[in-house]
Amino acid sequence: MMKNIRTNSTYLACGLLFAASIMSSCKKEFDDPSRAKSDVALGSAQAMSAVAVGIQRTYTVARTGVIFNAVATSGFSSNELRLLNAGNIPELQLSTGGNAVDGTNTILFNLWASAYKVVAESNNVISNAERLGDKGYASGLIGYVTIFKALSLGTISSFWEKVPVTTGKNVPFVTRDEGYKAAIAAIDKALAAIAAAPISAQFNATVPNLNIVNTLHALKARYALFTGQYPLAIAEANAVSLTVGSAFTFDNANPNVLNTIIASNNVFQPTDTNLGLSGTLVPDANDKRVPFYTVMAGSPATVRMAGFSTSVTGGIPIFLPGEMLLIKAEAYARQTTPDLGNSLIELNKVVTKNNDIFGVNANLLPLVGPFTQAELLERIYQHRCIELFASGLKLEDMRRFNRPQAEMKRRFMPYPFQERDNNPNTPANPTF
Repeated sequence: MMKNIRTNSTYLACGLLFAASIMSSCKKEFDDPSRAKSDVALGSAQAMSAVAVGIQRTYTVARTGVIFNAVATSGFSSNELRLLNAGNIPELQLSTGGNAVDGTNTILFNLWASAYKVVAESNNVISNAERLGDKGYASGLIGYVTIFKALSLGTISSFWEKVPVTTGKNVPFVTRDEGYKAAIAAIDKALAAIAAAPISAQFNATVPNLNIVNTLHALKARYALFTGQYPLAIAEANAVSLTVGSAFTFDNANPNVLNTIIASNNVFQPTDTNLGLSGTLVPDANDKRVPFYTVMAGSPATVRMAGFSTSVTGGIPIFLPGEMLLIKAEAYARQTTPDLGNSLIELNKVVTKNNDIFGVNANLLPLVGPFTQAELLERIYQHRCIELFASGLKLEDMRRFNRPQAEMKRRFMPYPFQERDNNPNTPANPTF
């Protein structure tokens, strides 16, 4: 990416440190997430596993990781979240929106830096794993880190108009659509490695279980939808088991990032019990997802986030079963020849759901048509907003469903100054 980045990326290592304090210079290479030097850490299968687990920590760690910064960026920009303390300047910029958001914003910088650190470290693990003699262990490593690589590429592509898909010096930028397709290509490579040599029991006993194959198919379905590949999105969503969960894991030493933020009650909370929706999009009064995601607390009582933020050690799903159903509903509705019948069937599976493995249940009566394509797409958008609340996906959804610009604080993000200052290929910032 930038002039001072080598293949293992100088700038990104600096980026993670910058969140805590501004530093005058950076090391010439990434610090490996497992705290070991890369040439040592990648010398054995077991050590590579430690690096792989470290990649998950880079992705999930509070404040500097991808999860918090994606949730905050999307949440403020799409009106899901309200600001609690105007002294939090990066959050204030995003909450204000428009030209108040610029390249100095550290939420955007940390999101960018952490995502590309994950991509670079994942590439290192993948290239070294490919040389292992134990192909079943290798395929596990490749599949595991590809989850985080794909998520990082996909998340960056949801906030910026153009993105790099490689790390290194002065790398080029491609369209965000190509960014999503790069995530799909990485997933295809991982699935091919697993098909050639199924993941070994030894690997599964060593690395936290993310139900790798199921998760890879779910992410491929997500990014196929975002790139308008509707038959592929349907096929991939159908390949996902909805009874097998996959979540980021936390413990007392590495606490749930949403719990850390919400417990402070100093950063953000849900906009309201309507989850920031208004007019015809307001949730049904009987929708059980609203009390799942929100709770009234304090004196005087105000709306606070619940859902996946209530426990220090609770997991955060990588995808929800309802997302797969909504992907199919939208893909059927958007096909060249729309299939509104199957679209409504899939949507009603979400509307009536009462046995979700993560507890996200609307438990409503089914919608009764007929609906036009526009009417059905509006219902799908509404239920994505509710089902996937605070997942970091709403801003992407708003653009895809052509929501009015007045509903957004920003449509796309400006590039961090650190990237612009060091990579001459950095594009011009969007106007909004």
